[in-house]
Amino acid sequence: MFDTLLTYLSFPMVQKALIVGVLIALCSSLLGVTLVLKRFSFIGDGLSHVAFGAMTIAAVLKLTNDMFLILPITILSAILLLRTGQNTKIKGDAAIAMISVGALAFGYLLMNLFSTSSNLSGDVCSTLFGSTSILTLSDAEVWLCVGLSIAVVLIFVLFYHKIFAVTFDESFAKATGMKVEAYHLLIATVIAVIIVLAMNLVGSLLISALVIFPALSAMRMFGNFKVVTICSAVLSVCCALLGILISVLAGTPVGSTIVAVDVVAFFGSCLAGKIMGGIAK
Repeated sequence: MFDTLLTYLSFPMVQKALIVGVLIALCSSLLGVTLVLKRFSFIGDGLSHVAFGAMTIAAVLKLTNDMFLILPITILSAILLLRTGQNTKIKGDAAIAMISVGALAFGYLLMNLFSTSSNLSGDVCSTLFGSTSILTLSDAEVWLCVGLSIAVVLIFVLFYHKIFAVTFDESFAKATGMKVEAYHLLIATVIAVIIVLAMNLVGSLLISALVIFPALSAMRMFGNFKVVTICSAVLSVCCALLGILISVLAGTPVGSTIVAVDVVAFFGSCLAGKIMGGIAK
């Protein structure tokens, strides 16, 4: 098996998949803790369905580069979700459900009305649950992912303290004169970029797993925000690497395999948290 793995790792397509997978997992985990603490864990689902609808529109319009349509629409939807979620008439979870279901329905409807593919079910399934497309990435797509990932990491590092303040005590942040709305806009933009990047890796229905599981796993073992964030990033990257390698060796779907590894890591973290708690006592 080790020799087989080394053989696979010598292929450029597998190397590209590992690079992109690690970068997407890292970016997804950085804001995962913030989203979980702010009760916006399922925003990934809502935005991924919006991205699915935008991808369908791009296919209908026969755009050569659908990123120029998908990314702006997803960013606008993220801003709308965060703003609507603060509305007393439409709570955050209801807003996510509205946009999520609506975008998914319209996207599938457009695919049925204007599809030129002979395998519509296969196209929909691969878009929703991920496929082996990550193993066929072009150099341009890899460099785009690298550039956007670096931007996401830099934004998180530079504005870490502001994001921390907005996450834990938004009222106090406003009282100190911080432009909370501007940081909501920043968080929404970063989330949208992450969602669009992750669609090639795990598909639109499984994206939330990349955001939620590493954060929850880290929270089971640690209580400090910075430590939880770092642990979440390490867990996410390790799970993505292991998931891709298992997928390559076993021939299983990439996205589902990564999520399965994340689930196992979560239960392992729960057990580790109990052990660590017992030792501390």
